[in-house]
Amino acid sequence: MFRVPSLTLAVAGAALLAPAVLPSGPAPQHPTAPVAWSGTPVPAADLLARVRDCTRASDGLYRTDHGTAATVPVCGTPDVVHWKADLDIDCDGRPGPRCNAGTDPTFTAATAFVQSDGRPLNSETLPHIVVPAPSAVWDYRKHGVRGGSVAAVIHRDRVQYAVVGDVGPAHIIGEASYATAEALGIDPDPRTGGTPSGVTYIVFKNSRVTPIEDPDAAVALGEELARRFVDGG
Repeated sequence: MFRVPSLTLAVAGAALLAPAVLPSGPAPQHPTAPVAWSGTPVPAADLLARVRDCTRASDGLYRTDHGTAATVPVCGTPDVVHWKADLDIDCDGRPGPRCNAGTDPTFTAATAFVQSDGRPLNSETLPHIVVPAPSAVWDYRKHGVRGGSVAAVIHRDRVQYAVVGDVGPAHIIGEASYATAEALGIDPDPRTGGTPSGVTYIVFKNSRVTPIEDPDAAVALGEELARRFVDGG
């Protein structure tokens, strides 16, 4: 997740130095945002332990890039589908300073799934993953996966919750948005970034974030589903 600089110490210091001022009326009421998750985050190791074995869900194997051998199966349990692959950078969608036709030679100003206002997703700011287009190898739609489904993306000891936001080539797997890579500590540059291996994707079946563009909702639902999954519930 993106880090927000803490202002706590600065505010506290300013409060000590500033003269006391008595309020002239009732204090203004500011709505507070809902807490996304109040429990203990699920460690990457616990999630990885639950997907150590593979019961094949796909009828074949996927390539991680064009021209490479097909070696990656999609695996499944009653609750999730999962795979281990590389992470290529998806910069498609609404153009911005980091994702546009100038920074990404294969840029497309569209995503398979769109925001609640009908606009393409923003790959710079929204953690999302790409699933392969339906084929004889595997059809994500038949396994409880759709646009907005929640995914846990794991790299080393980091877990980033994301949504299913785009559809890629039918025989390639292992792609996530600029924002997902950045949150995982992976170089997000669409030309030179990504990582060739070591990324685990876990998609929770029959889940959905509404609206799809709300990353806090993805974290809240992702943590809840992850906890149930590792606890065997």
